[in-house]
Amino acid sequence: MDVREDGDAHERRATLAKALVAVLTLVVWIVAGALLWRTKVPPLDLPKLDPEAFFGAAQLAKIDEYRRVTRGLLLGSLALEIAVVGLFVAFAGSLAARMRRVARGAVRTGVGIGLAVVLAVWLAGLPLSAAGHWWARRHDLSRQGYGGWLADQATQLGIQAVLVAIAVAGAMLLARRLGPRWWLAGAPALVGLAVLFVVLQPLVVQPLTNRFRPLEDRTLAREIERLAVREGVDIDKVEIADASRRTTTANAYVAGIGPTRRVVLYDTILDGRFPRGELLAVAAHELAHVGRRHLWKGLGWLALLAVPGVFLLARATERKGGLRDPAVVPFGLLVALLFYLGTLPVQNLVSRRYEAEADWLALQATRDPQSAIGLERRFVTTSLADPTPPRWVTLWFGTHPPALERIAMARAFGISARTREGS
Repeated sequence: MDVREDGDAHERRATLAKALVAVLTLVVWIVAGALLWRTKVPPLDLPKLDPEAFFGAAQLAKIDEYRRVTRGLLLGSLALEIAVVGLFVAFAGSLAARMRRVARGAVRTGVGIGLAVVLAVWLAGLPLSAAGHWWARRHDLSRQGYGGWLADQATQLGIQAVLVAIAVAGAMLLARRLGPRWWLAGAPALVGLAVLFVVLQPLVVQPLTNRFRPLEDRTLAREIERLAVREGVDIDKVEIADASRRTTTANAYVAGIGPTRRVVLYDTILDGRFPRGELLAVAAHELAHVGRRHLWKGLGWLALLAVPGVFLLARATERKGGLRDPAVVPFGLLVALLFYLGTLPVQNLVSRRYEAEADWLALQATRDPQSAIGLERRFVTTSLADPTPPRWVTLWFGTHPPALERIAMARAFGISARTREGS
């Protein structure tokens, strides 16, 4: 018997098995993605609209002035974040040696380095964040003082530090126990942590940033509750968040899961600027997200991205010695950051698709396209949102369809509704 031939056959079978697993994984990924991609929005031929017909040249010029600065600050903060993490990668060895003397343990050292990175990024970006806050105050989008703003920034830093500490500790423990294949457990663990965060956010995180009270307008609350029934959604109550202490912009959302689910309106949307029809339109939109389970579908997309993402993280860090070594933690954070930025177009493409579905279902629930159009116009003027942002902005950072596109959808719905009534 030729041992070499037997070994070659065994190696070929192993290679074939790996290829088969890879193909099956790809097939499952594609099928799952196709199922998650489906929505109830019919094919629409949206008309091209002139933004000046809805907002006027002066308003558009004001929006352009505001958004050019905010986009510059955003790109600057991202570049700064990459640069700071890159510096930690360059000096990771000496930093790990010093941190180990204090932390006394590889995992504790890695967590300490991760927290140092988070703090350094926060401190480096603070001037740009402060400039953004000043710019918002100058355009009357915020009346919050700098003390309150800094307290909110510190709260966000604390939340991010906790999440990074958990992620670093988990990845290092798995890498030390499972070796290079730790990603097989790491990807499901990441999804599990995301689910836990979604469950805990309305109970733990949101009360850190806002105070809530019941909606005093019981007539409006009952109308929203009737909308929920119409859309097949169970809600516990309708509440108001004290958003006005930090912003003048308006919004609404649905918080909680199951019996704790509630509709939350910013108090800024109830200050008289938005008519009742528009309040019902925004509530119907948020309820549609729940009715179509967009939160859970989003977690499904996270799972699809987590597998290649954590695999890439494991392979890249293994070339540097693996996450068993705390000195590799900054490089791991850099890889994770770049993967996140690289997949933003995919994440936001999915988000815009689900937002469009929520718009369409809200139109079906309210049968009031004029209020939907009025809502979009008022959102643009009260938040200085760009109704027709540059294509690269929509591609990379657009979580919602552009306002003019949403207005076009409402118009298309109105035309189709009149056509059905006339036939």
